[in-house]
Amino acid sequence: MSIWVYDGAVARAATTTDAFNAVAEPRRRQILDLLVTGERAVSELVEQLGLAQPLVSKHLRVLREVGLVQVREEGRNRLYRLNPQPLKPLHEWLSTYERLWDERFTRLDVVLAELQEDEDGQGSGDAPR
Repeated sequence: MSIWVYDGAVARAATTTDAFNAVAEPRRRQILDLLVTGERAVSELVEQLGLAQPLVSKHLRVLREVGLVQVREEGRNRLYRLNPQPLKPLHEWLSTYERLWDERFTRLDVVLAELQEDEDGQGSGDAPR
């Protein structure tokens, strides 16, 4: 079941329902990329992304709601870390397409090799003119 929200201009699918929708937003992917290397405070993410703190917090909330990030408090800081587990279904789904593209690139490599052989005069049996 899809949930739709109206953001003032366009109706769009709610991004808090699953990891697929959450990572569709480029800023959220940037946040995940930063968290791959380890835990970060919100202030670090704000600085590295060059975004306003409320916007970063909004994206972190979405990521937290779908389980992609976990948060802990240390004093006055909120520290976020990546939880890759919700990405597993996304990875499994994408791997089907990865295999498809690998097969296509392999076939393209074969065609290019054949063209190169023909261009070099090998395999055609014709003497160069």
